[in-house]
Amino acid sequence: MSATTTAAAAHDAGVFHVIIKFIQDGGFFMYPILVVLALGLALCIERIIYLQSTKAKNQKVWKGVYPLIAKGQFRQALDYVSDSKTGMAKVVGYGLERAKTARRHDDIELAMEEGLMEIIPRLETRTPYIATFANIATLLGLLGTILGLISAFTAVASADPAEKADLLSASISVAMNTTAFGLIAAIPMLLAYAFINSMTGKLIDSMEMASVKFVNVFRQVSAQQERKNDGQ
Repeated sequence: MSATTTAAAAHDAGVFHVIIKFIQDGGFFMYPILVVLALGLALCIERIIYLQSTKAKNQKVWKGVYPLIAKGQFRQALDYVSDSKTGMAKVVGYGLERAKTARRHDDIELAMEEGLMEIIPRLETRTPYIATFANIATLLGLLGTILGLISAFTAVASADPAEKADLLSASISVAMNTTAFGLIAAIPMLLAYAFINSMTGKLIDSMEMASVKFVNVFRQVSAQQERKNDGQ
């Protein structure tokens, strides 16, 4: 093992030891904050993976169904989206189903909006819990600090006058660990919450754009078919 590898391993062990000591010195409330952080990060990872997967599947469905719609092959397009359970397939499927009987294009738009309204809650599900976990982590940190300060002042009240200043400064330093850890846990979760909200918004926008394109292309194809029928 090289000297560089040994030094890196020692540095990592030192950092790990500092983190463990920081948590132990903070008292009981450090552990609930740690649990909240773990739950929040797990939820963030799950949401990001789900939204990325949904985005990729939606793009695949749209690339496959759009050429069929542009060619006026609505039956084939409906069969194509019927085999998929993605949000994009549901929105387009609603539009194609309504196109069979609708006399107005507005009816198709309403049908696609209905499909979109069913999909949005799935995209947004559990996301608000991330912000809730961030708030809980912050509040637990503050609560731990307040209770730690109460204990510190109580202990200092009966201590020797010469030792009061040292005891109080040490106790306050330990008590502030929970506030610091609460903020350390909350800030990444709030950033992840904003990022996930942005991802969700872009997904919804993409499906709304697809519905607009669908209606526009459907109008053009329908008009072309009517002109051909009139010419015959």
